[in-house]
Order: sequence, then C-alpha cells, then structure tokens
Amino acid sequence: MSTDATPLPRVSARIKRAHKPRPPLSELEQRIGHVFTDKDLLTRALTHTSKATGRNGSYQRLEFLGDRVLGLAVAEGLYTALPDADEGDLSRQLAGLVRRETCAAVATTWGIGPHLILGQGEVMGGGRRNQTILADVCEAILGAVYLDAGFAVARALVAAHFRPAEIGTAPRGRDAKSTLQEWAMSRSLPIPIYAVVERTGPDHAPHFRMAVQVEGLEPGFGEGTSKRVAEQAAAGDLLAREGITAAGDAAVETP
Repeated sequence: MSTDATPLPRVSARIKRAHKPRPPLSELEQRIGHVFTDKDLLTRALTHTSKATGRNGSYQRLEFLGDRVLGLAVAEGLYTALPDADEGDLSRQLAGLVRRETCAAVATTWGIGPHLILGQGEVMGGGRRNQTILADVCEAILGAVYLDAGFAVARALVAAHFRPAEIGTAPRGRDAKSTLQEWAMSRSLPIPIYAVVERTGPDHAPHFRMAVQVEGLEPGFGEGTSKRVAEQAAAGDLLAREGITAAGDAAVETP
C-alpha cells in the first residue's frame, strides 16, 4: 500500500491576488489629498457594477457628476492660466486633460487598483488594471469629493493632480473626438452631438453602439465596451467617411 500523500493543487498567483484583502481607505485618501467625512461616498466611487448592491450602488452616477466637475474645474483653470489663448486653443487643451487616458493616469498615480470593489469575474479579468474602469473611478471620486466637501475642494484637487497651469507641457496628440470638434468649430458649426443607439450585454460587461451627428452631415457610428470608446469610434467613422484630416481640413479628392 502506497504511503504517498496526494499532492495539494497549486493555487495560481492570479487567484492569490484575487483574494488579497483591500488596503485601508485612509491610504487612498492620503494619496488623493482629501479625507472624506462621508466614507460611504468613497466606497461607492470604488464599486463596480459587478459588485454593486441595488441599482445605484455602483460608481456610475458619481462618474456622471465627476465628469462635469472635472470639465468645469479644468476649464476654469485653463481660462485663468492661459489668458491669451483663443477658444480653439482652450478647447484643445481641455480635451487633452479630461480624456480617458489622462483620468486613467491620475487613477494609477493615486493607486486606485487595489482599492477597487469588483466582482470575481472582473478581478480575474484584470479589472484592477483596466484603463476604462480606472478612468471612470477617477471621475467618480471627483464627484464624491464634490458631494462631500463642495466645488472649491474638488477644484483644488483637480488643480493639484491634473495640472491645468502646466498644460503647455502636456502631449499635443488629438483623438478622433477632439479632431471632429475642432473641425466643426472651425466652420462655426455646433459641437458634435453623441447619442446611444443601442446598449446590449449585462451591466458588468455592456456593449454600446453610439452615433455622432454634425450639422449638415450624415451621422457616424461606432461600437465599444464603454460610451467613451464607442464615441471615439463614431467620431473616427465620420472623420474617415468625410475625409477630414487631423489638421482639421477635409481631404482633397484626386480625380
């Protein structure tokens, strides 16, 4: 009779990370630069739909608010910091600071990943490093700060982490939405309007089909796993169809 013990199954590093306890919120508050009076606001700002309890238990509503707080705070900062800039320059700089990649970079600086409250599927799928989730939570935290302490505190936080006074050193790259908006503005047209055409999939893994409308043009369409991604795709579709270049001019067709 064999005396060999049955070997225990090996636990992967990914599963070990999935069950690692979250660090205390006080560490995150210190990096953000704001200690919440209402801790529940911060907790909700970190909660993904895959782990939410109830319809409004995730960060989505706070993200909606934080997006507007960020836009106003950055716009005000740019208006003050760049007194000689015209509307086009200010719009271009604003777009660069509030874009998803910038928000995700700020979230990474804050070390948000380990604090995220995610469902098991999102954890195993690398949700703590997902750029869309990080960007959304960054905006949700700004919304939470606004509700917890008011606009002045939220504005100071944005000034500290998004550096509107130092925008001149920021990358000058323009995404499809920015390019389309600049093109419309250069022709005195209303800014492009984006609308949800279709939303499918479960709450924790939605899929969006968006349309973008510019006055006088047929709409462009795009799809993605978030509204931002789908909006970029829709803007790119319209730009490509109309032959609009990154410089803001329509391409000249050769015979």
